[in-house]
Amino acid sequence: MNKIVVRNLGSIDYQPAWDLQEQLLLQAVTAKRAMASGEAGATLPVHQLLLVEHPPVYTLGKSGHESNLLISEAQLAEGHIQYVKTNRGGDITFHGPGQLVAYPILDLEQFFTDIGKYLRFLEEAVIRTLGHYGLAGERSAGETGVWLDVGTPRARKICAMGVRCSRWVTMHGLALNVNTDMRYFSNIVPCGITDKAVTSLQQELGREVPMAGVQALLVKFIGEVFEAEMVG
Repeated sequence: MNKIVVRNLGSIDYQPAWDLQEQLLLQAVTAKRAMASGEAGATLPVHQLLLVEHPPVYTLGKSGHESNLLISEAQLAEGHIQYVKTNRGGDITFHGPGQLVAYPILDLEQFFTDIGKYLRFLEEAVIRTLGHYGLAGERSAGETGVWLDVGTPRARKICAMGVRCSRWVTMHGLALNVNTDMRYFSNIVPCGITDKAVTSLQQELGREVPMAGVQALLVKFIGEVFEAEMVG
């Protein structure tokens, strides 16, 4: 059974978290090359799951459109909101306090080599987490992430996803709105999707939800879905 080391980094700016992911990805890729070339003492990469919350930041994926940011640089500065162009997939999204962000650094060659399946597995872990709170999370055809009331006028997104993969090592990941201040989403076209709303656990349940409990559930279900032992 694969082991995934869980690291809760607490609140951390987006850029240092991105830098750490790049560092861990490079370490994993280097380990894989050493294994492939038969170097003495070479070992398989360590799978890791980073859990974080970010101060307010809008991030734009490599396929995103800057026009989906609806406020100016001056307004960003006034609101103390960062804006970062990233190398993940997807369009624009928001990260901020009260949102659970998970960055899996996994060597998929030790699991399966299928990015679509990887995304579906992450979605499944979130769907199971939401189910614990009595919410029926769903997939929306052609749209990555987890939604509520798909196929109705009330369809709304509760979890965004965007990943990058190099030599089958993953980085970036998912952002689940737990107690997120949803007003920040009014400054963007979330994920470039104009006809659906966004929501949070707090908004759906009408109460604040302890973050530690959501983290524990997500870790548990990632372990179940990937059939991995979660360590730490």
